Amino acid sequence: MAQVGIFYGSTEGNTERVVAKIQDAFGGEDVAALHNVNSATSDEMAEYPFLILACPTWEIGELQEDWDSFIDQIEEVDYHGKKVTYLGLGDADGYPDTFLDAMGIIHERIVNSGAEFVGAWPTDGYDFEDSKGIVDGKFLGLGIDEDNHPELTDERVDKWVAQLKGEFGI
Repeated sequence: MAQVGIFYGSTEGNTERVVAKIQDAFGGEDVAALHNVNSATSDEMAEYPFLILACPTWEIGELQEDWDSFIDQIEEVDYHGKKVTYLGLGDADGYPDTFLDAMGIIHERIVNSGAEFVGAWPTDGYDFEDSKGIVDGKFLGLGIDEDNHPELTDERVDKWVAQLKGEFGI
């Protein structure tokens, strides 16, 4: 069974494409398993020692619709001994005041859960005004802006996955 569970929501396909790249960078489905939250359960999340929670920020600082329906379930998971990180997608030009807010919204629900949070990512190279997805000057996880800078996605994914392999110890 894979060690990394990637739980994602995707309306227009950008998040689904990026999590597939992350899965490939980890070495495929034997290492990282994809779960669309539109059909996932908290029991499935509980199976993994390493979790990536991937959500685009939708509209003006809101969760993507599948995550909006799934968010309550994540509080049912026992996170003690788990390492958790986030992937956020957003549009920094169109929504500079709520860029990657979804990461922060999800994080608020499990911040005191006993999980170890890893995968923090620098804000350098991003042009935005504000984000709920920042703690201690860094994004809670990888930030992707497919709307304005898709040319940066592959490099960012590769660097972040290399970082996570070290932090996950795999």
